[in-house]
Amino acid sequence: MHDLLAHGLTVFLGFFAIMNPVANTPVFISLTADDDRETTRLVARKALLLTFVLVALFSILGRTIFELFGITLPAFRIMGGVLVALIGYHMLQGSPSSMQHPKGADDTLDRDTQLSVAVTPLAVPMLAGPGTIATAMSFVAEGGTGDILVTLGTFLALCIMTYFCFVAGGRMVQYLGKSGMNVVTRLMGLILSVIGVQMLITGLKGAFPGALS
Repeated sequence: MHDLLAHGLTVFLGFFAIMNPVANTPVFISLTADDDRETTRLVARKALLLTFVLVALFSILGRTIFELFGITLPAFRIMGGVLVALIGYHMLQGSPSSMQHPKGADDTLDRDTQLSVAVTPLAVPMLAGPGTIATAMSFVAEGGTGDILVTLGTFLALCIMTYFCFVAGGRMVQYLGKSGMNVVTRLMGLILSVIGVQMLITGLKGAFPGALS
């Protein structure tokens, strides 16, 4: 029992450092600033549900999935870095990225389009990114069924905590106003761009360890 509690604490701290709900809340606010309250809650719920499902899937079948599709973790990091950097760049310019709010036949955003931000970039690669997946796979690599259950239960608790951070953070929009949100959006765009570049660098180092060491 003591070992499982210690494992659970280690897992929680590891996942919290990777996901960091507090740091990701301003990013979530920026991505959903134009949505109503109901849509914002749906985006948060969809993003975190997908995040949990992906982490659970990779925790149990991660190595098999990677081998089946011939995917390497460095390749995943490189693509995730490029995606995050592009989204951050568009936010930095003060304009929504097509990956954030894709346009359909007209300029009116329907509900499906508004919710698409929950998949990319929120769930993948921000919340269930390469770091989160690698962390989950490492926590269950040598453990048994008990370790897997503790890992998934702990991650579920963190997802619930993140959901409340996202939903409560929406109140910041009312206080900041449109000009304040523009400042936050540009600042988060800068941070996202840097995060994306760092993910890209880490992926390149993993792919070419000798050349970039």
